[in-house]
Amino acid sequence: MSDTLGIVVTGASGRMGQMLINTITTSDKARLVGVVERAGHDWIGRDVGTCMNGPDLGVQVTDDPLEVFAKAQAVIDFTAPAATLEFAALAAQARAVHVIGTTGFSDADLAKLAPCARHAVIVRAGNMSLGVNLLVQLTKRVAAALDEDYDIEVFETHHNQKVDAPSGTALMLGKAAAEGRGVSLAQVSDRGRDGMTGARKRGDIGFTAIRGGDIVGEHDIMFAAAGERIVLRHIATDRAIYARGALKAALWGLGQSPGQYDMLDVLGL
Repeated sequence: MSDTLGIVVTGASGRMGQMLINTITTSDKARLVGVVERAGHDWIGRDVGTCMNGPDLGVQVTDDPLEVFAKAQAVIDFTAPAATLEFAALAAQARAVHVIGTTGFSDADLAKLAPCARHAVIVRAGNMSLGVNLLVQLTKRVAAALDEDYDIEVFETHHNQKVDAPSGTALMLGKAAAEGRGVSLAQVSDRGRDGMTGARKRGDIGFTAIRGGDIVGEHDIMFAAAGERIVLRHIATDRAIYARGALKAALWGLGQSPGQYDMLDVLGL
């Protein structure tokens, strides 16, 4: 058996799926052992390398995750909440590390991951990049240092195909700001402004979502008071940062006890 980490990628045809496949196949620490797509997809049964207009990789695309999970040590999953919950149960059954970059979960969805984490490692993060996770820590510290005279607004900008809003990263930042102030994000979140909304409520954390073009991801968190503003920013220009972070998470998770973790754990932050 190879001493490199055997990884399955779900949602192989998507932007992140293809980026993950390229990252894994060029790594000397991991190998691609399976790729999964939804039933009926035209990639099913074909070599994934050919599907991506490259050389054969010796890995056929399948719609049967159970078969390929059984021969993997890790699964990297950037799909949709419903699919991820199904994959989580199968990854737990296979005792494979499940790295989840999927966003848009409801609280009820997240609760369903808990039983799976009793049997396998789950690393879930709204963003896998080092820079964003450093920004999360900075946001928490700045929020803790400033009182409610400073309004907090999270701005996020993504490509026009993104289906969820606010982004997972924006919610990470909002949660960090709320934790810095010692409050629950659910109690202070302001996500919708349209029409005669009235004045901004003191202490609220606002979210603004922008969609357009092929923007990979931009996130700003603004602390605005009378006479001054403090703005923290992260700009992503290449999805490879997320793929590299996901691979790092998979390698890290191999040595951990079953449970739920995030990128702050992976990065030691």
